[in-house]
Amino acid sequence: MRIIGGMHKGRVLQIPAKLPVRPTTDFAREAVFNIIQNQFDIPNISLLDLFAGTGAISLEMASRGCTDITAVDNHRGCIQFIQKTAQSWNLKGLKAIKEDVFRYIEKSTTNYHIVFADPPYALPNLSDLPDMLFKKKLVHPEGWLILEHGQEHSFENHPFFIQHRRYGNVNFSIFQPQTS
Repeated sequence: MRIIGGMHKGRVLQIPAKLPVRPTTDFAREAVFNIIQNQFDIPNISLLDLFAGTGAISLEMASRGCTDITAVDNHRGCIQFIQKTAQSWNLKGLKAIKEDVFRYIEKSTTNYHIVFADPPYALPNLSDLPDMLFKKKLVHPEGWLILEHGQEHSFENHPFFIQHRRYGNVNFSIFQPQTS
C-alpha cells in the first residue's frame, strides 16, 4: 500500500501483519481522492477518519496538506501504527485516538468538513451510521460524509445521499447535510 499524492507520494506503508484491517485499495483511494480534491481545498479543511485502521486515509490527507485530522479506531495496534507513522513522517495535526467509534460519535461536539467512515462491512448497525453522524452534527454544513461499504448496502434513499461510486468491490456513498 502506498501514498497516492502530495508531499509523501509514492511512500509505501509497511502495515504490520497482525493488524485486523481491510485497507481501502490504492485504486479506490486514488479515485475517491480525485473526487475530494475537486470539491475541497484540502489544506483548509478538517477530517474525521472513523474505523481508521492503518490510517491510510488520514495519512493521504496529511500528505496532501490537511493539518486538522482526527483518526479514531478501537484497536491499540492500529492507533500505534498511525502515531508512529505520523511521527516518523513529521506530520503535524494528525491526532490518533483509541476509542470505540460509536462512543466517540456520542461524545464529540466538533464538526468536520469530511467524515470518512470505513467500518467492517459486516458491522450490524452500518446502515445507521449516517443518521448517527448527522444527528450529532459531526458533518460540517458544507461538508461530506464518505461511507465505504460492501455492495449489499444501498443508501440511495437516504435524504442526505448525493452520490455513489463503485471501484471493484469497494463502494463509496457520499452524503451532504441539507442546508436550507
